[in-house]
Amino acid sequence: MKALVLSGGSGTRLRPITHTSAKQLVPVANKPVLFYGLEAIAAAGVTDVGIIVGDTAPAIEAAVGDGSRFGIKATYIRQDAPLGLAHTVLIAREFLGDDDFVMYLGDNFIVGGINGLVEEFTAARPDAQIMLQQVSDPRSFGVAELDEAGRVKNLVEKPKQPKSDLALVGVYLFTPVIHEAVASLKPSWRGELEITEAIQWLLDNGRTVNSSTITGYWKDTGNVTDMLEVNRLVLESLEPRIDGTVDDASEIIGRVVVEDGATVTGSRIVGPAIIGAGSTISASYIGPFTAIDDGCSVDDSEIEYSIVLSDASIRGVRRIEASLIGHHAEVTPAPRVPRAHRLVLGDHSKVQISS
Repeated sequence: MKALVLSGGSGTRLRPITHTSAKQLVPVANKPVLFYGLEAIAAAGVTDVGIIVGDTAPAIEAAVGDGSRFGIKATYIRQDAPLGLAHTVLIAREFLGDDDFVMYLGDNFIVGGINGLVEEFTAARPDAQIMLQQVSDPRSFGVAELDEAGRVKNLVEKPKQPKSDLALVGVYLFTPVIHEAVASLKPSWRGELEITEAIQWLLDNGRTVNSSTITGYWKDTGNVTDMLEVNRLVLESLEPRIDGTVDDASEIIGRVVVEDGATVTGSRIVGPAIIGAGSTISASYIGPFTAIDDGCSVDDSEIEYSIVLSDASIRGVRRIEASLIGHHAEVTPAPRVPRAHRLVLGDHSKVQISS
């Protein structure tokens, strides 16, 4: 079995962060989302991995390299334009050959990995296997409709009027028959080759499509709210350790990681939280569910439930919450400006001014 990992796309919902970096490399708990997926694939015993890249290819390739750090062999496949998930299967045809493969969306986060899914697929070997999860608003996802026996009978991509609340999770397993399905597709109303339509082709042609509804945690980390939620979840399982320097005037409470080379002085850190290598925290409060990446500086400030990317600085700010702060960003107080009230009052006026 091989793997096809999708790491292209422009990440419009995470702008302005993704104007200058790949959405799959935005970190949760100081590790890029993409890395969690690659680790899950390797843990499932799949080592031959094709990575679909687009405009952010140099950043993805620099971060992943040859894949050896994850226990995989990485092959990069260029997609010149985001033409759909099924289009990635089309352009990866030579790499995939006649092997079964798992397709994994690189900005998705699944707790517990995919070992069980791969084992289930290998044992039964349907033509396709999909994962489903109930969501509150299925209009943003591919949606599956099941029959009375729980079998998949229909799939629709981002329907305006969904017939179920079962969204397709960003992990799919296929036998080589999917290539015939993909070759038959025409662009959808979105101008893309939809993987949901390819799976529907399998159903329409009497092929076997199995599904499993997961009850564990899954997130498409396409927006800031979901990024912060995944960051919270990962930090909750943090194993505390202090490898950096924490002075006697500081207080560390709960599950906190201070990486090697980080310095904490005169500050209070309440976990779960992580302070990256080379970062300095001084006279500040770092609250729960906060990830400070490498090389950051936080001075005389308060921040919690946030992600701060590498080499950012925060100075003299009260208070930051539920924020995503980009690489090399600088956050400081606004300069004070003179304030005055200019009035034109009629006779016998009564005016109350709060100043």
